[in-house]
Amino acid sequence: MSTAVETPRPKGTNRIGLVMQDYKGKDSTLCAGCGHDAITSQIIKALFEHGVQPHRVIKLSGIGCSSKTPAYFLNRSHGFNAVHGRMPAIGTGALLANRWLTAIGVSGDGDTASIGMGQFVHMLRRNVPMIYIMENNGVYGLTKGQFSATADHGSKLKTGVLNEFPAVDCCILAIEMGCGYVARSFAGDPKQLIALIEGALSHRGTAFLDVISPCVTFNNHEGSTKSYKHAKESEELLHEIGYVPSYEQITVDYAEGSTQIVELHDGSHITLKKLEREFNPMNKAETLRLLRDSNSKGEFLTGLLYIDPTKPDLTELLNMHDEPLATLPADRIRPSRQALEEINASLR
Repeated sequence: MSTAVETPRPKGTNRIGLVMQDYKGKDSTLCAGCGHDAITSQIIKALFEHGVQPHRVIKLSGIGCSSKTPAYFLNRSHGFNAVHGRMPAIGTGALLANRWLTAIGVSGDGDTASIGMGQFVHMLRRNVPMIYIMENNGVYGLTKGQFSATADHGSKLKTGVLNEFPAVDCCILAIEMGCGYVARSFAGDPKQLIALIEGALSHRGTAFLDVISPCVTFNNHEGSTKSYKHAKESEELLHEIGYVPSYEQITVDYAEGSTQIVELHDGSHITLKKLEREFNPMNKAETLRLLRDSNSKGEFLTGLLYIDPTKPDLTELLNMHDEPLATLPADRIRPSRQALEEINASLR
């Protein structure tokens, strides 16, 4: 009897023989210490650990600080930077043309919850098979820090202006619209965020990740509910989490079911709370109850909030051909003259 011997993997390579450098992109031009760069690092690590083929990935984005993120990972993949709020439509078209692409969309709270809200909602209800990461800082970082639709009621700008409007909770919205994978994390919790991204890579359908990522320039001060300090004080951990502040990365590692208060560089705080290990992410009603309860307490509930692995994605619902449409020759996708005449005759 012969025994198969596994060939040892070269040091520093993943299961498909690539190194971490193969998953990186250009150098970041974002502000020093921006939480978005911490998210980029975890995306790179998750793709590396998962063994994703770079050329099988399409990166998508809209407009905003967050939408620069795809330039900073996977420089050997496909990419499309859409206009403001229109990323879901571009992603839908790309995946209908080639259903075997892995789509990773990076958006912001303005790009998602304001101008892009209509596209976001319809992407969720159609269950477009893509990973949608919302880098959430509660402000418009490219236009001098005005409140976004996810800014909490009563939060304060650096100018002292208070937000008088209720926040849009995109996790609650995603669950209500039937999204089959909904999670929330914190930019400075690499352990939790990597696991959530890898879970999203394994999910077929829309996977939505709301990642709290404080803006170190416009929204990291006392009175902001999206600051590093406040997020760390308010995070309620469903499973596991962490974060990044200005100039130097701040990380946390705390027990499931516990609450962690984190102090930011400017002296403000953020509260994080992890879900308990016993939490059942397949119970939609309980998840919505916990989210609304944590919102009323000013806490950020983090972890895998909801999952439904049984829901068919858009390509299955449309009975798409196994072969990518983009690779089919013209004679297989263009109706013959006889077929067109029969169709026209049936409509007369």
